[in-house]
Amino acid sequence: MWTGTLYALAAGLMWGLVFVGPLLLPEYPAALQSVGRYLAFGLIALPLAWMDRAALRRLVRADWIEALKLVAIGNLLYYVCLASAIQRAGAPLPTMIIGTLPVVIAISANLRDHRRDGRLPWARLLPSLLLIAAGIACVNRVELDALRADPEADLKRYVQGALLALVAVACWTWYPLRNADWLRAHPDRSPRTWATAQGVATLPLALAGYVVVWVGTSLLGRDFPMPFGPRPWFFIGLMAAIGLFASWIGTLCWNAASQRLPTAVAGQLIVFETLAALAYAFILRGRAPEALTLVGIGLLIAGVMWALRIRPEPRAVEGHTG
Repeated sequence: MWTGTLYALAAGLMWGLVFVGPLLLPEYPAALQSVGRYLAFGLIALPLAWMDRAALRRLVRADWIEALKLVAIGNLLYYVCLASAIQRAGAPLPTMIIGTLPVVIAISANLRDHRRDGRLPWARLLPSLLLIAAGIACVNRVELDALRADPEADLKRYVQGALLALVAVACWTWYPLRNADWLRAHPDRSPRTWATAQGVATLPLALAGYVVVWVGTSLLGRDFPMPFGPRPWFFIGLMAAIGLFASWIGTLCWNAASQRLPTAVAGQLIVFETLAALAYAFILRGRAPEALTLVGIGLLIAGVMWALRIRPEPRAVEGHTG
């Protein structure tokens, strides 16, 4: 249990980096940042795939199709929506909306996967979910008050950002559930191999997406220097860093956690991503969080710790009488 939790913590620290990119590259289209990140991920995965080629050969066509689905929705579409949301609404609001993932995934997994993982009793799960929800609400309240006090705030853009963040939540509710399905169905397979397989599957999709963005930019007549934008070396370096740490190492750690933890519990541990993203956002702002924000972070941590105390109840085996 604790080993899985540490892997989930490492994944959260890595994934929190994805909230930084759109803030550091505000002039870059979200679609370009998404395909650039995953093109870097795919290229990083190639030498790893060569080293792991014996294990990758064991994957059948159905496995590769599943990997393509996972990267298309859980990687490319998710990050397009998230980066667009951050560019429109700033980092805190999308971070808080994405922060509802632990609650959404825990409820979805408990409804969907109780036959496989055992059912987490709702009465015991509820306090954890309420603590996490209350923590998110506290942090969100501070950010919304700051938005109301900003005379230059564009409400339309914030609403667009919120809606895009909700689509990102839907993408990343689907991804861990489907990813856990494959990992739990293949306990003999290495999480590293599956992370590398997703990187390899990402490469052709990201390359095609890059071409589409490039052609689309030209056809629309936008004054944006392709292929790497106005700050090419910074863009390439940042995409490479996010591709390595957030995409490959983060996916590897999450796969390791998913093999060790019930999906309903693992889903709640995505709260580590929210905490990491908040920490990085406040570091970029150069100021400490508000008192209510710290209260919210404390509630989030308390909710996670409560969840770790819960053990699934095995499905009752129906007997028969003769």
